[in-house]
Amino acid sequence: MNTNKLENSNHKEVIQEEVTILTELLADTTKKMVGQSTFALIEELTQLAQEKKYSLLEEKIATISNEEMEVVARYFSVLPLLINISEDVDLAYEVNLQNNTNQTYLGKLSTTIDQVAVSESAKEILENLNVVPVLTAHPTQVQRKTMLGLTQQIHVLLRKHRDVKLGLINQDKWYDDLRRHIELIMQTDMIREKKLKVKNEITNVTEYYDRSLITAIINLVNEYKKLAAKYGIQLEQAKPITMGMWIGGDRDGNPYVTADTLRLSAITQGEVILNYYIQKIQQLYFAFSISTSQANVSAAVIQMAEKSKDQSVFREKELYRKAFSYIEERLQNTLAFLLDEKVVEPRYLSAGDFQADLHAIKKSLLANNGEALLKGDFQELLLAVDIFGFYLASIDMRQDSSVLEACVAELLAGANIEKDYSSLKEEKKIHLLLKQLEEDPRILSATNVEKSELLQKELAIFTTARKLKDQMGEEIIKQHIISHSESVSDLLELAIMLKEVGLLDENRSRVQIVPLFETIEDLDQSKPIMAYYLQLPLVQRWLAHNRQYQEIMLGYSDSNKDGGYLASGWTLYKAQNELTQLGEELGVKITFFHGRGGTVGRGGGSSYDAITSQPFNSIKDRIRLTEQGEVIGNKYGNKDAAYYNLEMLISATLGRMVTQRVTDETQLKHYRVVMDQIAKNSYQFYRQLVFEHPGFYDYFFAASPIREVSSLNIGSRPAARKTITDISGLRAIPWVFSWSQNRVMLPGWYGVGSSFKAFIDEDENNLALLQQMYQTWPFFHSLLSNVDMVLSKSNMYIARQYACLCTNAKEREVYDLLLAEWEKTREVILAIEGQAELLADNSYLKASLDYRLPYFNVLNYVQIELIKRLRSGEHSENTEKLIHITINGIATGLRNSG
Repeated sequence: MNTNKLENSNHKEVIQEEVTILTELLADTTKKMVGQSTFALIEELTQLAQEKKYSLLEEKIATISNEEMEVVARYFSVLPLLINISEDVDLAYEVNLQNNTNQTYLGKLSTTIDQVAVSESAKEILENLNVVPVLTAHPTQVQRKTMLGLTQQIHVLLRKHRDVKLGLINQDKWYDDLRRHIELIMQTDMIREKKLKVKNEITNVTEYYDRSLITAIINLVNEYKKLAAKYGIQLEQAKPITMGMWIGGDRDGNPYVTADTLRLSAITQGEVILNYYIQKIQQLYFAFSISTSQANVSAAVIQMAEKSKDQSVFREKELYRKAFSYIEERLQNTLAFLLDEKVVEPRYLSAGDFQADLHAIKKSLLANNGEALLKGDFQELLLAVDIFGFYLASIDMRQDSSVLEACVAELLAGANIEKDYSSLKEEKKIHLLLKQLEEDPRILSATNVEKSELLQKELAIFTTARKLKDQMGEEIIKQHIISHSESVSDLLELAIMLKEVGLLDENRSRVQIVPLFETIEDLDQSKPIMAYYLQLPLVQRWLAHNRQYQEIMLGYSDSNKDGGYLASGWTLYKAQNELTQLGEELGVKITFFHGRGGTVGRGGGSSYDAITSQPFNSIKDRIRLTEQGEVIGNKYGNKDAAYYNLEMLISATLGRMVTQRVTDETQLKHYRVVMDQIAKNSYQFYRQLVFEHPGFYDYFFAASPIREVSSLNIGSRPAARKTITDISGLRAIPWVFSWSQNRVMLPGWYGVGSSFKAFIDEDENNLALLQQMYQTWPFFHSLLSNVDMVLSKSNMYIARQYACLCTNAKEREVYDLLLAEWEKTREVILAIEGQAELLADNSYLKASLDYRLPYFNVLNYVQIELIKRLRSGEHSENTEKLIHITINGIATGLRNSG
């Protein structure tokens, strides 16, 4: 749940009432399914958890049969899910209420635009702002599509609860409908038994557009323009929110992403938005019953009407309807061409042609006193075409630098240019690549030399990208990201691949080359790499064709796994400062793409705070950020939540562009010196445990469900780049997901306490200095608030029970180190915040956890017992499936676990 809850919310009682209803219905359903005696067991477990009698809880769960385990696991997984729905409904209700009654809340767009409007460059800022949430294929959301559909139905029913209380809806029918859907949830498989394919990920995520995103974005952009117009600022081309997509184009570590999935991603999105347009045109057709007997129409509308196949005698004077009929025909033919490439005329060659027809109708209406008719559906359609075109969301391509290097090495060898490219020194690589890009027009792949499967696959993907851009427009694919960018040659190798398919020449690149700096070391080297690259004459010509914009992606996951939370956060902050300064020196607009995950350990936490705490001046007018896994469902599962969360992204970005919180540069420099010292100590402390302690690897693999998580069908990508027993090769998602499951939450806090304590102990005034930093420096405040939140969701008592899964003392010793650091971190965080307890400034999240903690605490103990049985061999054939259900339930309860 987004912790930036609307400040005026006083609906705890309403949520409690709805949770009570849902709990009672779930209890009735479960009793009916399993009988009173088994349900009495569930009640006993609930009571023990609520009373925090964990020893008795553990003993009781150990006596439960495998058959009873399934009922228990399912019940305690469904209950947090139902609580989530109730909270989401409350959020949606509050968004509407406070918007429609002009109340103020954190992130409210009107308040932010009031602040921007006083700036001399207000029009420029508002016109050029572009915030891009990028939906990615990292699905820690393990629920099936069917389950997501059922939860959506319950959401819709709970939205009607207030009307039920007012007597506007029949209460008995409402209860029956709610009961029916809860019974369906309890009798439906909760998780996937088969691994997702990329095509499933594509169709799953595009459903959010029809469900919520298209409507929310159109409404938000409309409001954005209206608010600007209040200050006399007429925005013509403003696109404050557009969407991005990784699914189908992100092949880094995913062998299942191919040229076919890239095309499928583009075609599926095109189909979604074209069907939306067709539906809107059909609505306008029925609405615009204007007769030429009553109003005149323009010559352009008459021309469209004459081309229409709607020859009904009843339409002879209804020329707008005939024009819309003609437009619909062109859209249908455009969709047919997109799906099977059959040329059927008339069709639209571009979204601009479609816009031209709509503007012709608009001009006709304006010329004949039809201004009021432009409101509603017509205005929404015009905005939609401007925002989404025929592509819906731009697809990013991504590949690891080592793969691109291997492909280029093979191309150079096959063309008899360089037999052993990979062994060359960096300077020689750069010289050779620049020569190919600037002087040699040859297509290196145009030889008869047999190509490897890898090279064939990569060339096919790049060729498909070229075809899609030709067919659907430049916006469909704008960036290619290079994972593990470590050198200038990494960037130029991608340029070679783009050149091979005609996407790049010596003067222009149709796809921007975007380095991704991930590890601590790579982030430290990002400035010299980009300084060299951006000053290449070839690159400067490419930038000139891209209005001097250069995007750089920053990775939060690997830097955290590499160096811990504090070192990662601080290194990312410094890299942005340095790269921003470099761009200003070179006249290049550096824009940042933030690779954030759901958890704090992967850059998660409050999006609003994350943006407002970025270095001042690091956001020019564009910012992109990834949205992953269960976060997509939480933020964008319904149009009201989607509106609110997108509104906060815009408000936070605008606020950071115009507001500098720490204005004393001398003070800020001192803060940075302090953070350098603390982050360095934190890095060393973290590395000592994770990479140097002899028992750590074994502890992690014994005291967490990492093996079980890795066998869970949470996505199309393998869990590890190498082997599952190699932490350095383990992907960040299963890494943080496993620490969430065992309730340690290590990636979000380890190393924080000791590094701060060491600094405080150096000087009696240092605690006061840290307190001042917390109160005055947004970056530092956000950094600590996230640690506070993570600590509140951790449970070191339960973590101890997971530690008991370890087989020797050296492994269990790791838990003692974790506990000592957890206690130290809690103590120092509260001291800096000046609070007596965690979440003192976040009463909403505190109340939310109070509802749900007892239930997923039970799930932890169930999971531990099931893991014991699985590893000892004393298990049934469905034990692993039950563990997966508990994993899903714990993730559901935590809400930001992946």
